[in-house]
Amino acid sequence: MHEDKVFGQAGGGKIIAFLGSIAEWGGNTMKYASLAIHGGRHDNTEIKGVNYPLYLSSTFVQDSIGDYGEFVYSRSNNPTRNNVEQLIAQLEEAKYSLAMASGMGATALAFSLLKPGDKVLVNSNVYGGTWNYVSRVFEERGISYEVVTDFNNYNFDLATDDTRMVFLETPSNPLLYVTDIEAVCKKAHEKGMLCVVDNTFMTSYLQKPLKLGADIVVYSATKYYAGHSDIIAGAVVVDDDELYTSLKFHQKILGAILSPFDSFLLARGIKTLPVRMDRSQENTQKIVEYLEKHEAVKKVYYPGLESNEGYELQKRQATGSGACFSFTMNENYDSVAFCNALEIYDLAVSLGGVESLVCHPVSMTHESYSKDLQDEIGITDDLLRVAVGIEDVDDLIEDFERAFKKARK
Repeated sequence: MHEDKVFGQAGGGKIIAFLGSIAEWGGNTMKYASLAIHGGRHDNTEIKGVNYPLYLSSTFVQDSIGDYGEFVYSRSNNPTRNNVEQLIAQLEEAKYSLAMASGMGATALAFSLLKPGDKVLVNSNVYGGTWNYVSRVFEERGISYEVVTDFNNYNFDLATDDTRMVFLETPSNPLLYVTDIEAVCKKAHEKGMLCVVDNTFMTSYLQKPLKLGADIVVYSATKYYAGHSDIIAGAVVVDDDELYTSLKFHQKILGAILSPFDSFLLARGIKTLPVRMDRSQENTQKIVEYLEKHEAVKKVYYPGLESNEGYELQKRQATGSGACFSFTMNENYDSVAFCNALEIYDLAVSLGGVESLVCHPVSMTHESYSKDLQDEIGITDDLLRVAVGIEDVDDLIEDFERAFKKARK
């Protein structure tokens, strides 16, 4: 049986380390695909259901005054949420995970560690919601920021003394730029900064930022973890006891926790993460190789292509390149007509589901960026972002081919 390891106290409750004995069995370490199915809590001993139960209870009965159990009130802790938190932590090979009501809830939780007067270094190529928080909420909170176009070549000696945190995505959204996590975290730590990595595009199946030196990893678990475009969820993963204590307090007080029902669905989705990601990646590789040779295409942004400048770095720090890419068409093709002609791909924001999606970052995911910043980064009007699902790849390529023919001017 899995036994939780107690590290201390946090707001009257136990700090639980989630990387428990379930990760090891028969003297061997359980592989990722097995852990995705069999990980989580193992205290469901009375009924012995294959799936961990859904606890739709806001409060829990206590034995006596002063003798309070692990679960008191569901905003603080709920067994179903705790199960998926434990599962995500185990998959990351980390101690702690905190499940939030959305990916932005997870990002906001990481930013809750900042105080007025602090400064953040953030890469220019990030999710539009993150950019909205940085460019608008930071000012309200008295926090400043610096936009970094290329962390791989950033001179940390130029960072001001008030810089507390580095926040980056790699591969980035939507241009799939690759940042050297280990190198950046090492430089950030030398300056006393925390390093936060948004690992949504990769998941822990393909990349483990904590192992590369990151302090905090955030996810929109809506995407690949849940995998079916049916819930909104987020997660924060951390190894450090002190950081966890602070983050857990803010999770409880801010209250943006993942509901028990969504926690149940998230745990269910994670069970098939490896097979979904494998299929989506396989499809993606075939599609980008097809596009790279197509006369209609000007450029493909995907680190799984040898022609991509981040190819070698991506191979070194991850075990795959994910299932999302972007591309531009040449002047003889109309991107609006192309999107309107698609039949299998849906025009929609988000990614990570079993269905393939296409979006127009300038007007959709990254419309919050100013026109000047869009131009500086390379988020142009002809850029399309594609999230590849698990359909038959021949159908996906054929759909593109039909759309190209209709999009030709």
